[in-house]
Amino acid sequence: MPLGASRVEGERPNYESYRYYLWKKLKENNFVFDFIGTQSDEAAYPSLNGEDFDSDHEGRGGWASGDIVDGLNDWLEQLETPDVVLISSPGGNDGLENLPFPQAVSNINLIVDILQENNPSVTIIIEQMAPARSYIMTVELTNFFHQMQQEVLNISSNKSTTLSNVIPIDMYTGFNDNFLADDVHYNVDGAKFIAGRYSELILNVLN
Repeated sequence: MPLGASRVEGERPNYESYRYYLWKKLKENNFVFDFIGTQSDEAAYPSLNGEDFDSDHEGRGGWASGDIVDGLNDWLEQLETPDVVLISSPGGNDGLENLPFPQAVSNINLIVDILQENNPSVTIIIEQMAPARSYIMTVELTNFFHQMQQEVLNISSNKSTTLSNVIPIDMYTGFNDNFLADDVHYNVDGAKFIAGRYSELILNVLN
C-alpha cells in the first residue's frame, strides 16, 4: 500500500508519482504483488508486456499527518490487509504548513500503530524524505526536515517488533532540484530516483 500525500498521488502531466516506475521495476524482476488503496490514478501510463499499470494507492494531495491518522482506519476497512506499506514523505505537509513538529511525530507513530494493529506482521518502509526545492527550504523548514530524518530512524527502531519490521529508507542523499517538477513534486527523473531506492530495498531485503 503506497501511503502519503501528493508525492504518492501524482498528477500527470504536471508532476509524477514514483508508483508507476516502482511497479515497472518490480514487474521486470518477476515480483508477484498487488498495489492496494482506495484511490486510483486516472492518468495514462504505458503498459508493460501487455499488462496495464496497477494504479491503486492511498495518496491524497495536501493531506498532513493528522489527516492520514483520521482516515487510515476507514481506508483499511475497505481493503485487503496490506503486507507491506510504503510511507512517503512523513510529515512533509506538516512542515510546509508550519504545523507543530511534536504533533507530526506523534501522528506518524500513530500511523505505524494503526498499521500494526491491522496486521501485526506488516512490513513498513518509511521514508527519510527527499527535500523540497532549495530556494523554499527556509531555516524553519530545513530544521523540520532534518529533525524528521532523525525521528524516522527513532520510529523505525522503536516500533519494529519480532513480527513487524519498520524500515527507514534514505530518499534525500543524492536528491537535488533537478528531480523536481515544481517546488515539492517529482518530475520523471525524480520519480525514477525514488522508485529506484524503493526497488533496491525491496529486492535486497524483502526478497
